[in-house]
Order: sequence, then C-alpha cells, then structure tokens
Amino acid sequence: MAAEPKIVTAALIIIGNEILSGRTKDKNMGFIAERLTELGVRMMEARVVADIEAEIVDAVNSLRARYDYVFTTGGIGPTHDDITADAIAKAFGVGISEHPDAVALLSARYRNPADFTAARRRMTRVPHGGVLVENPVSTAPGFRVENVYVFAGIPVVMQAMFESIAHELVGGDPLLSRAVSAYLPEGVIAAPLAEIEKAHPGIEAGSYPFQRDGRFGSSLVLRSTDAALLDRATDALKSMIVELGGEPMEV
Repeated sequence: MAAEPKIVTAALIIIGNEILSGRTKDKNMGFIAERLTELGVRMMEARVVADIEAEIVDAVNSLRARYDYVFTTGGIGPTHDDITADAIAKAFGVGISEHPDAVALLSARYRNPADFTAARRRMTRVPHGGVLVENPVSTAPGFRVENVYVFAGIPVVMQAMFESIAHELVGGDPLLSRAVSAYLPEGVIAAPLAEIEKAHPGIEAGSYPFQRDGRFGSSLVLRSTDAALLDRATDALKSMIVELGGEPMEV
C-alpha cells in the first residue's frame, strides 16, 4: 500500500484598510502562494482583515490552530494605524516591547539620533518570545511567534523577508500539476471530468473557462503528489477530450 502523502498547510492574513478600500491592490498573495507550492506547503486559506485589533486577533487565533504555518502581511510600519505587532501579542497573550536586536539594527541605520524618531522606534516592538525576521531591504525586521510569521506589506520588502525564512519551512510532498486545454465548454466536460477524478483516487481535478479569439474553452488542471498517477490521469483526460470531439492542448 502506498504511503499517505505528507501534507503541510498554510494560511495568509492580509492586513490593511487600504486593501479593503481598493486603494492598494494586493500583490503579496500570489507570490506567497507560488513560493509555498514550490516548498511543498499548501496554501489553504487567505483572509483580508481591516486594521482592527480584535479582527486581527480573531483571524490569527483561528488560523494558527488550523494550519501548520500562518503568514501575515501589513501593519508593522511606523504609523499609529500599524497595529499588527500589538494584535499578535494579544493573540498569544504575551507582552510587547522594544527588541534589543531590532533597536540595534535601526540605530545603525539611523546614525543621527534625531533621525531615529519615536515613530521609527515603534518598528522595533516585538511580542515577547518573538524571533526577528531579517529585512535586507529596509532594515526594520519582521518577526515570528511560534508558527505565525509577520511580514511587511510592501511587496519588495515582504518578498525579501519571505526568502530570509524560506529555509525554515518544512514542506510536505510537493503538489504536482498538469494542465490541458480544449475548445470545449464546461457544461460538456463537467461529468466526464468528475469521472476521471473518481477513477483516480489521489487526483484533484479543476476546470477553468476561457475565451480566446472569440472561442470558448476550458483549461483542465489535474493535481497530485503522485507523478505516475498524475501521468495516467492526464492520459485519460486527453482521451476524454478527443472522445468529446476536442483537441487537447497542453499548457
């Protein structure tokens, strides 16, 4: 009997009123989801939460109990509405204060004491027990408390922070995928696609409609941790498309 695949899961909390208002377009979820997939970690859920402490606390406590890793983006800057660090401390029931290593990092960056303002000192505050996450772009660190990683919201900074901790993440069996497209409507392929999934336990099948050059079609995606099983299911998928009068196109 084949061993059960090792599945490691994650969730993302995107924090910020500017995201919910549409003023700022999120660019972080796609990056994190793609990198996690490469590392063998499955993103199972993502939430966008306002700059409200109780909402952040609720989201953090709900998701950290359900998933192996939780990542947050946004709300760790120098302004009064950057409340993520305080919310994380409250979620874990710990205090918060300036982290000496974070103070040293920012003191070195702002060599003139007058430039190391009270607002900038706010970025050195870390929940007690938190471990710093390196920020090679703009110095002010993120942090980790248990399985929760707290990143900046600015994409270039967030990406650098993620890469600084990527080696720490222990993934499971990577989720492989195959995609085949055809100029067939979803209504035609829905039932036979479900049969392919049923006939190949361990396969996840999805259908995504598209329109190209005035023609409608479907992009069919199969996913599995078992490469050989995925190959067999893909062959069955191509045969199904041909039987329905379509031409399979691998993408």
